[in-house]
Order: sequence, then C-alpha cells, then structure tokens
Amino acid sequence: MSSSTGAWPPPREFWADTLPAKTDGMRSPYLFKGIVPAPAANATVVLDSFAAIRRAHAAGLEITANARVYVGEEHRPDLVDKVLAAEGWAEGDFVAWMQQQVGAERFSLILNTLESVSEPLAAGLGEFVGALIDGWGVPAGGAELVAFVGNYSGTAFGVHEGYENAFLTHYGSGTKDFYCWPAEEYKKLTGGSDPQYGDYTWLLEHGEHFALEPGDALFLPERVFHVGRQSEFSVSVAIPLYTFPDAAIARGWIAPDMVESLLASAPDTAAGQPSPMQPLSAGPGELARRLGEVTAAAFTAAAQQASAAAEQHAHQRWHTVLSNGGWQQTELDLARNEAAAAFAATELAPGTSVAVRAPYRLIVTGEQAFLRGCEAPADPAVLTPDLVERLNNGPTSLPDDPQALSAIRTLGATGGLTLTTTSEETE
Repeated sequence: MSSSTGAWPPPREFWADTLPAKTDGMRSPYLFKGIVPAPAANATVVLDSFAAIRRAHAAGLEITANARVYVGEEHRPDLVDKVLAAEGWAEGDFVAWMQQQVGAERFSLILNTLESVSEPLAAGLGEFVGALIDGWGVPAGGAELVAFVGNYSGTAFGVHEGYENAFLTHYGSGTKDFYCWPAEEYKKLTGGSDPQYGDYTWLLEHGEHFALEPGDALFLPERVFHVGRQSEFSVSVAIPLYTFPDAAIARGWIAPDMVESLLASAPDTAAGQPSPMQPLSAGPGELARRLGEVTAAAFTAAAQQASAAAEQHAHQRWHTVLSNGGWQQTELDLARNEAAAAFAATELAPGTSVAVRAPYRLIVTGEQAFLRGCEAPADPAVLTPDLVERLNNGPTSLPDDPQALSAIRTLGATGGLTLTTTSEETE
C-alpha cells in the first residue's frame, strides 16, 4: 500500500488524521510515495555527510557521528580507518571507490548521527521532524539520522526487530525492497525473536513487501521486524524517534542525580566522616545497621523529592529537544561546533542582522535560554518575547543595546545563530 501527502512538510492534518488512519493507529507499516522533495534531502547530501566525517577524522577531531562498514553481513571494523583515511572519490565514482577500499563488489556503509555533521540534512529533514512534533508529538529522546549506503543484497543486521517508531526515507538511485512482519507473526514463523541471517528467502514470502523509490518514506512502527534488500546502489536515511521507557529515563537520569545529591559525602561534613572500625567478634551486623539507616533515609528523602526532580528533568529535556529542532542531543556535534566557531569569529554591532539557524529554536523560559540543545542563562528583560520571536522567524537587526549584544554573543556559542549581513551591508 502507498500514498502521497501532496505537501512538504506534511501538514498537521497528515499527522492527526492520515498517518493514524493509514497505519492502524501507528501499529502497521505504510509507504508514502514521493513525500520527500530532492531539495530537502538527497543522496549527494548524504555522501557529503560522509565526507564531513572523513574530514573530522583527518583533522583528528573526536565526534559522535560514526561510520560502520559491512561486507555482506560481516561487520568489518578493520576497514573503517581505511575508508576514512583514503583519498576521496571522483564525482560519480563513489561505488567503485568503496569497492576498491573494501575489496568486495557488494558493501554496506552505515552512518550514524548525521544531524550532527550535516547542516543541510539537519535543516531539510528537520522540516519533517518539526512538522511531526507539531502534528503528532515530542519524542522525549529526540530523533536521529542514520544512513544506509551501499549495494548490499540484504541489511547487514539480517531480519531484525525495530525498537522505536521510525521513518525510512529513500533517495535511490536503485529501488529498495523492504519486508516487514508483525512481532507475533515473526515469532510464529521463526520460533523466536532472534534475527535471521544468511538465506532467509523462505521468510520473505510471508512478509509485507514495499518497493521504495527516490523520495518515498516508509513508516515503521516500533516492535516490527524488517529487512531491506536491493540489487543496485542506493542511499536511504532512517529517522528513528527515541521515546525511551519512563523507567529507563528515571533510572538513567533522574535517580542517579538524586542519589548523588542525597548521599553526598564531602570529607569535611558529617556525612563524609569515615565509619568506625568494627570489632571482628561482633560480625557485620552493626555495619549493616548503619548502612541501612543511611540508605533508608536517602530513599525516604528521594520519595519526597521525586516529583520535583522529575518536573525539573522533564522541563530541561523538553526544551532541550525542542530547541534542537527535535534532534537528539549530542556532545561532540561537529556541525554545531563549526557554526559556533564561525559565529565567534564575527563582529557584532548595532544593526547586525542575525537569525536562528534552521531547524533550531530559541526558547526562553524564566532565566533560562535553550538553543540548539544547549542551555544558557538569560535575562528575560533583555531577551524579550519580541526579540526571541524575531530571531526565530528570520533575520533581525540587533538593537543598540550592549546587554542585548552580549546576550547574542552568548547564544552564538551554541552554534544556533547565523550572521546574515553586517552592519555596513545593512546601511
């Protein structure tokens, strides 16, 4: 089954009505034809992202984005340095270049976190993610861009389960054949939930088949088993939506922060005093009692503070994701660091024209400012609602106000601002 939205980015009605109706309430895969226009994302921009990873590697920069190489279904970490360090490919010769590097006719190159190395991809597919957030909701962990590049005959992971809702966008040049199975059906067919490798052609006839062509987007619900197959070189980009179980967020972020605070034991405090030596003849009972009291007191206090801690974490997580255009937050973000360095090298003066970079958003709440996933102190009397709105909506000339110029310099360190014209050009 397939359908086209007829608009880019898809309007709110698509997310509120069309997507739920076509996917049985977000439970079934569905192919939307011709949904992604070439200016928003294409194979050339994806390969440019790989070139950015290679450039960072040559410069010795540590970044979050990474490349993985597979030959068939075999993961080849030994080839990664080779493809990152080799001389670049001639225009239109990428396939032959990769074949030479890996020493095989068929290959798979998987690129993670491309939103952190490619401003064009982050902005182009950020329109899609922004519309998704507006019409469907906020993924609490943000979204990611994962590229699948190659002429492989089957996804290197075999037939496997997807753990989050995702969209798979396709840019050709070849057609990708995609097969999906509901979890229960897959378990009945295979006897479990383990991936299927090697010759699984027998399984394909039981799967739902989709033929992805350039510009198509396939909605993949969470917990659906799937595999991609192709006979020609093609480029696809998956957009997983990370929501995370509530318990995982509490375990991974909220609880550790609370425990660290409640059980702080600096050397010169009462809580930091060493426990006394325990008599050998008395056994571990007294030590257990002391540890039990400290632990119970901490957990009692944690229960009383849990709601406030959760509220604080949700506030920060919510605005971090939204200010980052819906993308996940990454510390070693090459594109953000380069944008921040470029902004820092410019002179700011009254009349200088500045704007928030697409797809990011400036959010000021209380005395906090969020931009491109970063947080900075803010004076709401300086970063007024009017100034924030003008920065978000396009180029705006900066006022003759030293405090405003200082605030803009601070925000520029997030990599979320761009200088559009100088004051001299404005005059």
